[in-house]
Parts: sequence; structure tokens; C-alpha cells
Amino acid sequence: MPPRWEPNSDIRTGRHVTCSLHAHLVFVTRYRRDVFDDDMLKRCEEIMREVCAGFETELREFNGGADPVHLLVHYPPKIALSRLINSLKGVSSRYLRAEYTGRINRIGTGSVFWSRSYFARSRGGAPLTVIHQYIEGQKQPTRPSPTQTQRTPALRA
Repeated sequence: MPPRWEPNSDIRTGRHVTCSLHAHLVFVTRYRRDVFDDDMLKRCEEIMREVCAGFETELREFNGGADPVHLLVHYPPKIALSRLINSLKGVSSRYLRAEYTGRINRIGTGSVFWSRSYFARSRGGAPLTVIHQYIEGQKQPTRPSPTQTQRTPALRA
């Protein structure tokens, strides 16, 4: 007999929650300098995977160019995305500046590796218009009109 529910790697289940939360993150280096080469990108991915594991999140995709890096993160609802981002940028900055000091100093980003800004976008399955229509179409509880409601006098003991 086939199982009732096929396992789905996009859905996380917890004690009181079932969710599928993904975020597309983009980080750029300070002054948008072209810092990364292939070796440095591979090391950055390793570091970010370790940080994600510490937060009980999963780094689904990682890619980058000479300047920006793109991440697709699958995370539970108990994680504040801003804290995860702060940790990803902070830890990777420390390790990369320590391991690639010569390259980073030549390019001139100073003591700060990442720009303070970042891009984060939640990934959903349906467009906002569909969700809006779905919410509007929900059945509202019927309330009696004021003419149908009769007030009864308070009982006195």
C-alpha cells in the first residue's frame, strides 16, 4: 500500500507548525569591488553552509560573480531572517578576510568586507493577486443584522 503522504523536502514540519519558507538573498561587497574568484566563491559557500547548519536552515542554492553572491535559503519560522543574514555576513567576512588577506587588501575594501545593505525576497508559490483573491473569497461568518437582533431585558434577582 503506498504511503498516504509522500515526503516533500520543501515542507518543514515541527511540533505545531508546517511551513515552507524560502528566501532569496543577495549580498554585495563593500564599494561593489570585484573581489571573488572561483576559489574564494567555493570557500564562501562552505562557510555559509556551516552558518546555515548552525541556524537549522538549509542553503539550497549558492552562486555568485566577481561582486554579488546569491543564496536561496530554506528556513524555519523560528528564525529571524535579519539575524541569519547578520551572521552569514559577519562570519563569512571574518573567515574570508583572514584567509584571503592579500587579495582583499589589494582590492581595497578595508576592514569591512560586505556592504551593509542586502536584498531579501521571500519565495512563494502563487502571485500576490492570486493570494489577494483567495483571501477576499474566504467565507465570512454571517452576522445577524441589527433588526434581527432583539434585546432582552436584564434579569434582576
